[in-house]
Amino acid sequence: MLLTNADIVELTAFRQVLHRHPEVSGDEAWTAAAIAEALPTPDRLVTGLGGHGVAAVYESGQPGPTVMIRSELDALPILELSGMDHASEIPGKGHLCGHDGHSTIVLGLARLLARRRPATGRAVLLFQPAEEDGSGAAAVLADPRFADLQPDWALSLHNMPGVPLGRAWLAPGPANCASLGLKIALTGSTAHAATPETGRAPTAALARLIDGLRALGPGGALAPGFRLATITHIRMGEPAFGIAPGAAELWVTLRGLTDADLATLLTCAQALVETEAAAAGLTASCEIHDAFGACANDPEATAILARALDAQGIGHDPGDLPMRASEDFGRFGAGAKSAMLFLGAGSDHPALHDQLYDFPDALIAPGVGIFARALTELLG
Repeated sequence: MLLTNADIVELTAFRQVLHRHPEVSGDEAWTAAAIAEALPTPDRLVTGLGGHGVAAVYESGQPGPTVMIRSELDALPILELSGMDHASEIPGKGHLCGHDGHSTIVLGLARLLARRRPATGRAVLLFQPAEEDGSGAAAVLADPRFADLQPDWALSLHNMPGVPLGRAWLAPGPANCASLGLKIALTGSTAHAATPETGRAPTAALARLIDGLRALGPGGALAPGFRLATITHIRMGEPAFGIAPGAAELWVTLRGLTDADLATLLTCAQALVETEAAAAGLTASCEIHDAFGACANDPEATAILARALDAQGIGHDPGDLPMRASEDFGRFGAGAKSAMLFLGAGSDHPALHDQLYDFPDALIAPGVGIFARALTELLG
């Protein structure tokens, strides 16, 4: 089955409504309610999943696998400057990653499933909360109700500016790096700037940490063992000339090709913090934020998406995969054969998270078609 012209017009309008009302990670109540109301006749509807998540189940009534198609609900805390008629109406927030478009694609798939249920098994359409901060997939998986929705297969897509329309990136194996944010606090004691030796300033330890962390995660080619440490924020002392500082804070993003690579980098980073703090007579603490697992494409699930792309006439290749950027979808691969493809948004399209970005509505119909083909192969 295919979307009608009326479907495409209505879905485009709905996507633009979502775009006007962006909600950031954890705050997606209005978005979730709008999607739940727009879903056509699911056999089961689960709301409030792992926060504001929504899951729509379309049953065949026959034995067979469970196939989950996943999209995201959240927007970004970034001021949009696109100038579009449907631009964000919420100051300082914008759908600048395309999650409004991804959710609209899955909503379009729901229209097809409402008209013709799967022949076997069931389709679960997941609208996941809080992807941008890495907390949403873990929260969905931890929700007791997800046990009844556990998929055998999990598929997703992300739009990709810089890749031409009508093309896609897809490959088995690593697709996105694991990453986390490490907030490091160093505490000593202040002193008069004329007698800094009477205090315990974090200055030297902070400088050594910056160099040491970068040495632990030098980056380079995305090969096995890849590790990258990126310093993102530093704060030390007070904005005054008369006080030698007594405290500092350093934020660093740690990244690894695999979960094991990231775990090794984290262990080394925490050990370095303890060593430098002890040498300077400081106390130290570390907090983990925005933790993303690595995303790897299962070969069988990748082959299914490849055949769906071929059937839609969409050319594909590995492109620049794997990517340094992280993606919360990877957590679903622990219990399912999972794969994600990256659908071209246009060679000259503004980049993801750019203030000028807007999801290309031309991707709605092919996106629905890709998932519909994959569901037909798996469920009939």
